[in-house]
Amino acid sequence: MMLKDQAALVTGAGAGIGQATARLLAENGAAVMVADWNEDAAKATAAAIVKAGGKAQPLKCDVSRPSEARHAADQTVRAFGRIDILINNAGITRDSSALKMTPEQWEQVLGVNLSGVFYCSQAAAAHMRERGYGRIVSASSVSAFGNFGQANYSATKAALVGLTRTLAIEWGRYGITVNAIAPGFIKTSMTDAIPQEQREAAARRIPMGRVGEPYDIARLYLFLAAPESSFITGALIVADGGQTLLH
Repeated sequence: MMLKDQAALVTGAGAGIGQATARLLAENGAAVMVADWNEDAAKATAAAIVKAGGKAQPLKCDVSRPSEARHAADQTVRAFGRIDILINNAGITRDSSALKMTPEQWEQVLGVNLSGVFYCSQAAAAHMRERGYGRIVSASSVSAFGNFGQANYSATKAALVGLTRTLAIEWGRYGITVNAIAPGFIKTSMTDAIPQEQREAAARRIPMGRVGEPYDIARLYLFLAAPESSFITGALIVADGGQTLLH
């Protein structure tokens, strides 16, 4: 197994891409701390991993709170003796046109999608540095290139690119790689809220002819989390079925 004897912290692991990623990392040998603001969802994901023969523990965590981000990293080390991998997958949307967007909508999205990534990365890297090894992968999005009604979301996903590159520069000396993924249209509970005709129209605009599935992204997380990706850092990898090629 490519992640045998390693330990991972996955945020936003209660559903969708995060859940698929947590399960895939566990299938490949990692012990996984399943973190999510929804405690019941975290418990369900962890239970499914354990039932399948893997190793996992659930953790309720609001990544926008620095103390909870630190606790998540510390708890991973306490539970599994180490932290090798951090998957910054937690994210929210509070969509609105820019002129109608409230300060609360703006701050909530920045708190989870950007500040949360920094807080978790900082906390995990403090442990990783001591061992001279680490893999940090964060969720950006093709919305980083701009998307109507998502000034807050797009701003966070674009900012993650600069944050990723900076952390890669600073932490490379400690054996820590830092990368980001930009998913396109992926079938999750978030996108299921979009009317079916709009989802079908979106699929027709993707050269691969379909929307993505959570495991399409989970497999990319797995590769960047593995020792084999040791010479890739500071990268943004777009996984969108060719969607952005047509813009």
